[in-house]
Amino acid sequence: MTQTPPTLADAREQFLSLVSDVRPELHRYCARLTGSVIDGEDIVQEALAKAFYALSLLVEVPPLRPWLFRIAHNAALDFLKSYGRKYVEPVADLDEVVGFDETPDPTVVRAALACFLSLPVAQRSAVILKDVLGHSLEETAETMGVTVMAVKATLVRGRGKLLQQTREGAHGAPSRVELERYASLFNARDWDGVRALVSDDCRLDLVSKSVRRGKEVGAYFARYERETVSARVARIEGQLALAIFTPGSPKPSYFILLELEAGRVTAIRDFRYVPYITLEADLELLD
Repeated sequence: MTQTPPTLADAREQFLSLVSDVRPELHRYCARLTGSVIDGEDIVQEALAKAFYALSLLVEVPPLRPWLFRIAHNAALDFLKSYGRKYVEPVADLDEVVGFDETPDPTVVRAALACFLSLPVAQRSAVILKDVLGHSLEETAETMGVTVMAVKATLVRGRGKLLQQTREGAHGAPSRVELERYASLFNARDWDGVRALVSDDCRLDLVSKSVRRGKEVGAYFARYERETVSARVARIEGQLALAIFTPGSPKPSYFILLELEAGRVTAIRDFRYVPYITLEADLELLD
C-alpha cells in the first residue's frame, strides 16, 4: 500500500518538534539582544522559518543548536539594523584580554532584560551567549562569526559596562478601562459578552501555532470555555496586557496582547504556546 507523502503542515510540525528544546534558549538570546520578549519571539519565528526552508535544501542536517543560533543571530542583527541600531564588528585588544576570567559575574547573569540595551550590539551578543546562556568561547565565536580572541575582548568591555550601569524603571500609566472590562467578562466566563467585544474582522495570532481572522476567531474562545484560567491586567515592556493564571499558580503562565479601536477588539495575540516568554518578560501586575 502506497503511503501518502507528508504535507507541508506535517513537515512543519515535525521540524518544530525537532527544535522545541533549543527554542526557549534562542528566545532568551534574541529577547536580550532586542530588549523585548515580544520582538525576540518575532525574530525566533523568522529564524525558524528560514531554517525550515534551508533544511529542505540541505543533503544532511547540520549540528542543530549552533546552526540555529547562527541563523537567529543574523536575523537579530538584521532586525537591529532595520531600526538603525549599528552593529560594530568586535576587534581584539590584547591589553584587555590579559588575565581574562572565563567565569561570568553573577550580577551580569541576573541583569534585567532592559539592561542589555545599554551595550553595543556586539558586546550585548557576547555577554548574553557566554555569560547568560553558558555557551563556550568557541561556540560564542562561531555564532557571532568572529575569533575567540575578539569574543574575549568584547566580553571584557561588555561586562564592565553592564556592571557599572544602574537601571531606571519608569513606566507610563495608560488608561486600562477597556482591558479591565475584557478581563472582568473573561473571569466571569461570560463568553457571549467577550465575543461581543470582538470586532467582526478581528485578527487572532496564536503565536507559533496559527493565525485566524474574522468568524474563525469566535471558535478561539471555545477552548477557554473548557478551562478555568483567569486574567489580570498587567504591564509588560511598557504596554498593557492580560496576564493569564492557571489554577493554583501564583505567577502568570503566559500573557495575551489586545488591540482595541472604539471599544472593540481588533487584534488578539495569545502567547499560550510559547510560555517561556513570561519567564523573560519585564511584567508588572496591576492592582
